[in-house]
Amino acid sequence: MQLVFSDAQYWEDFLPLTFTRPVAAIRCGILTFSERWQKILENTEVTYFTEIYLQDKFKNPEEKESLFLVPNFLPTETVIQQIKDLKQGEALVYEDELIAAKINMKGFSLNQIEKMTDIKEELVFFKRPKDLFTYNHHAIDFDFELLTKGRTSQELSSTNGFLGDKKDLFIEEGAYVEFSTINTKTGKIYIGKNTEIMEGCHLRGPIALCDDSKFNLGAKIYGATTIGPHCKVGGEVNNIIIFGYSSKGHEGFVGNSVIGEWCNFGADTNSSNMKNNYGSVKFWNYRTKSFEDTGLQFAGLIMGDHSKTAINTQLNTGTVIGVASNIFKPGFPPNLVENFSWGGSKDDERFKLDKVYEVAERAMARRKVALTEEDKAILKHIFDTY
Repeated sequence: MQLVFSDAQYWEDFLPLTFTRPVAAIRCGILTFSERWQKILENTEVTYFTEIYLQDKFKNPEEKESLFLVPNFLPTETVIQQIKDLKQGEALVYEDELIAAKINMKGFSLNQIEKMTDIKEELVFFKRPKDLFTYNHHAIDFDFELLTKGRTSQELSSTNGFLGDKKDLFIEEGAYVEFSTINTKTGKIYIGKNTEIMEGCHLRGPIALCDDSKFNLGAKIYGATTIGPHCKVGGEVNNIIIFGYSSKGHEGFVGNSVIGEWCNFGADTNSSNMKNNYGSVKFWNYRTKSFEDTGLQFAGLIMGDHSKTAINTQLNTGTVIGVASNIFKPGFPPNLVENFSWGGSKDDERFKLDKVYEVAERAMARRKVALTEEDKAILKHIFDTY
């Protein structure tokens, strides 16, 4: 049976991260929402009910019996069983929102639903970008158990210092960890396949370092932090999520932030995560076209795919950066940097689309990934529409 991941309620609220992906392709914890549900339900047939311009890259549902899911929450054991037990025409509802249903995608209509059951348990639900880093410790714990249950970790080399319980550390095959300190007293630490933790790094969980990524010499990593696959991270980070294929390889601080794919931070880029007056931080909301109070004292940066900062860039608390923006002008950029900004300041010229493709092709080639025609079409749609 195919899984159909729905964007209907939340896609716009997760912008700019979802300009280039469905909500189900967002990463927090160790896995993306899609990967997590595939693992939970032991199902590899995945489709997406998302924005039309994304459907060429993210497979459209077929017209057949399906499990329709809103993916952006962590289920309890009870809810997992309720989802598995759904019969045709039945649905689960949480806080007056439909989150799972067994339906036929042929002639798709919610009128097919004959029985709705309310979920009474409290769930960890991700509704805004700030929820990703705020609840990331829950997601790391969930995924750690999901991925490591019944398996044996690789041994931690004796050159490292270790604090905590070894059951809260899991090292996949091919990982290299030498002459660093690992502390699981504050949370679980997952070290993925073929990763590298260079000498002199300090890790304080919860942390997920995903496959083929590395921490550069002397990196200081505070949880809850997720570094997606094929990333390089150095300097100091605290409670951040990087989706994948991005580099923050040098000194500089980033905290309480979410960064997309194919981003690059110039040396000594720093992002403030707390206001001077200790007040609540606001992030731009693309749906309401206004700055929305997060209710958080610590909130740093939300950055869309393919964006970059120059050396010594300084970012204010609560900065939102769109897709394929280049920030290189002196001084603080505004708290909203538009898609394709060339410079980072308000009313700067736009990064020309052919140059966007050119830079993306070069950056992606370094990771042996091709910029596809589908990728180009997505970038062109964002350029023309937003």
